[in-house]
Amino acid sequence: MKKFSFLLASMFLLTACGPAAGGGGTAKSDGNKVEGDTIKIGMNMELSGNVSAYGNAEKEGIELAVEEINEAGGILGKKIKLIEKDNKSENGEATSVAANLTSKDKVVAVVGPATSGATKATLPNMTKAGVPVITPSATDDSITVENDKVQEYAFRACFQDTFQGVILANFAQDNLKAKKVVIIGDNSSDYALGLTKSFKDTFKGEIVKEETFTADDKDFQAILTKIKNLEYDAIYIPGYYAEAGLIIKQAREMGIEQPILGADGFGDEKLIEIAGAKNVSNVYYTGHFSEKAPATDKVVPFVEAFKEKYGKTPSAFNGLGYDSVYMLKQAIEDEDSADSKAITKGLASLKDFVGVTGKMTMDKNHNPEKSAVVLGLTEGKETSADPVNP
Repeated sequence: MKKFSFLLASMFLLTACGPAAGGGGTAKSDGNKVEGDTIKIGMNMELSGNVSAYGNAEKEGIELAVEEINEAGGILGKKIKLIEKDNKSENGEATSVAANLTSKDKVVAVVGPATSGATKATLPNMTKAGVPVITPSATDDSITVENDKVQEYAFRACFQDTFQGVILANFAQDNLKAKKVVIIGDNSSDYALGLTKSFKDTFKGEIVKEETFTADDKDFQAILTKIKNLEYDAIYIPGYYAEAGLIIKQAREMGIEQPILGADGFGDEKLIEIAGAKNVSNVYYTGHFSEKAPATDKVVPFVEAFKEKYGKTPSAFNGLGYDSVYMLKQAIEDEDSADSKAITKGLASLKDFVGVTGKMTMDKNHNPEKSAVVLGLTEGKETSADPVNP
């Protein structure tokens, strides 16, 4: 997120610090070990900047999980000490945060970043340190597998872009009966580029027009004017909430009424704020969580606990942050150790984990096998939820 998310003109991988993830060069460490009566877990999140909505939502879920675990006695008799750092929605800052958390704070694992570009930027340092990272929402396929090589220390709680693109293409043609589609995509984001490719590879109909924009663009009138009078059945917008919200708003104000499809980058309330609730109808996107289609029996107690703590209904990003911490807990308990090396092994072999965003087993490429849901919005409110199994 999976800017949703799923962003920034600098979304491409930074490799200035440390060797290429999964590659040769400097010898890798065996990771950090537990010291004292606490298990130090780092949080590398977008708490300010362009995609801070994702990071702050995941922070809420992470903090709730840590609070619950500590109140229940911790893990292996030790309490979690959460060390929170803001990467400012900047890839370079995310790289620095990763280095500080692993070398100075000596954390045994890191949750985050939320977005694909920032997560990829941290991998060289995480790999060098031998410390596992679990991203709640970064969906770019190459985070866990690059050049056909599995990234040893990279894991995620979310499904990946190829899965979302396939789901959305099938939803367009099977549920919406779309035969002709327009694509308006972010050409500055690895996230959006991956989603576009996956959709195009799967969709059996005609791509009538493909237009691109760059993160932080505000005016989409020229693009929308080009497509307004074309014949098509749906618009696919692989991108994050900031630009997607503006495109939806401007499209509806121009009288463009066709269904709009997006990925999990749509899944924040800021999309509705930007677009205006009255404009967000006939909009569909892939999500990780819905009260209308609970994936497991953990959903109801999670929603109740979240509402009690924060006074609001949880989002998918809250759920993904929450699940990430509990995935670490299960990995530690399965290996009976909270050292980095053991956690890495535990995450790689995670099986039948029951989370609020689904029941999942980690596959050989460090991606969770789990279900998804396609959410439908009418006047900014969720009005449908169609579960989709992998």
